Amino acid sequence: MTAYQDDIHAIRALKEQHGSTWDAIDPESVARMRAQNRFRTGLEIAQYTADIMRRDMAEYDADSSAYTQSLGVWHGFIGQQKVISIKKHLKSTNKRYLYLSGWMVAALRSEFGPLPDQSMHEKTSVPALIEELYTFLRQADARELDLLFTQLDTARAAGDETAVEFIQSQIDNHETHVVPIIADIDAGFGNPEATYLLAKKMIEAGACAIQIENQVSDEKQCGHQDGKVTVPHADFLAKINAVRYAFLELGIDNGVIVARTDSLGAGLTQKLAVSTLPGDLGDQYNAFLDVDEVTASSLGDGDVIIRRDGRLLRPKRLASNLYQFRPGTGEDRVVLDCITSLRNGADLLWIETEKPHVEQIAGMVDRIREEVPDAKLVYNNSPSFNWTLKFRQQAYDLLREQGEDVSAYDRDNLMSVEYDDSALARLADEKIRSFQRDGSARAGIFHHLITLPTYHTAALSTDDLAKGYFGDEGMLAYVKGVQRREIREGIATVKHQNMAGSDIGDNHKEYFAGEAALKAGGQHNTMNQFG
Repeated sequence: MTAYQDDIHAIRALKEQHGSTWDAIDPESVARMRAQNRFRTGLEIAQYTADIMRRDMAEYDADSSAYTQSLGVWHGFIGQQKVISIKKHLKSTNKRYLYLSGWMVAALRSEFGPLPDQSMHEKTSVPALIEELYTFLRQADARELDLLFTQLDTARAAGDETAVEFIQSQIDNHETHVVPIIADIDAGFGNPEATYLLAKKMIEAGACAIQIENQVSDEKQCGHQDGKVTVPHADFLAKINAVRYAFLELGIDNGVIVARTDSLGAGLTQKLAVSTLPGDLGDQYNAFLDVDEVTASSLGDGDVIIRRDGRLLRPKRLASNLYQFRPGTGEDRVVLDCITSLRNGADLLWIETEKPHVEQIAGMVDRIREEVPDAKLVYNNSPSFNWTLKFRQQAYDLLREQGEDVSAYDRDNLMSVEYDDSALARLADEKIRSFQRDGSARAGIFHHLITLPTYHTAALSTDDLAKGYFGDEGMLAYVKGVQRREIREGIATVKHQNMAGSDIGDNHKEYFAGEAALKAGGQHNTMNQFG
């Protein structure tokens, strides 16, 4: 017997216990409402999705072609439509997640208005967006099941037992729209206690995976901007511990922590690391500092010095009271960061790079895997990269290395439209197309995401509509560019009343009031024009 049928029988037995006072309660209607509300709390969602991620991580370890993907979303509706589209086109949500970007929270969800990605937005907006996303995903479940229940009733009324059996199997095997969310906690929004408190809120809202970075919390910068400042490893590990304690306190024992390092592009540190023994973690961190060797007699008032191998070294300190690292140490610092994080509680790594280059990423991952063989990455396929230019340059360099004649191309101007139909551009586009597959096979990338794609798609689609609607096309711009495509491509929102829950509400009204229900979906509802 299926869970749906089990519920019907259980509720029928409960109804009998209550006698005539429950005569108005229909057991199948209750079973339908329960099926449409599979997840009752955010913690149930966090546990369910953590299990999915752990399974996917194990499958990737066995087969690197089994990588996972997500797109960043900034509103519950956008996340919902993304997952609906995945189910429509790919028939399953398997290995497809959502990403919650701190950049988009700052730019689109703050009460201060648009903000840069510098942790200035309200920290509560992060768990609020997680809750909102799962509210919309659960509503997508309710809507899809409601359509199946309506089809079941129609098949029963027609006496079509074959259709009844088929629809019942779809109900019994319904795949939820609830998928894992990798959620950005920036640098923790304060000290480790603040990180722990915010992590708890995020987990309670449904987050199974929290991404945290090794920047200074009150100096946090977007990973693709200048001026990034890192913290000593001990400081970062305290925040990783804080997130793990939050997971464990709430019973999500297999919650996922993504440790992000910004060291590749960060040339500054806020403070010197504490070191008690030569070669310890603090000493390794300080060894990357840009220093001048000094003598006791050359020291000035207020100078800060460190002693190493019997020498006195003065770290170069800026007017901002920050210390700078030696140029060229970024990759070495990344490798040390990653090994340290994995050895101290992190599950996945995030290396923020300045360009999408498989061999650059692989070079660092190879070194990390010498110490931690199953190290895996979450990688940002960032819109901050000029993908066309960078890959055309990679294609140019590859052709030149192979002895091909590249004299027809200007390497500094490869973005030009004149190259769009060239052999070089086709090679570059193929490398872009296969980047995720190649990166997962060669560079240990378990999860590929785009941080803020729907920020850009919202702007682009709005520009397309505005250009035509306020220009010569008028209403045709909407009809041709939006509605006609929705109808022909089977976009769920063409029936926007249904998408917003009108039919679910009608069915509930009928459950509650029977024939006396005043429903919105009658013959005069204009949504009937869409079949």
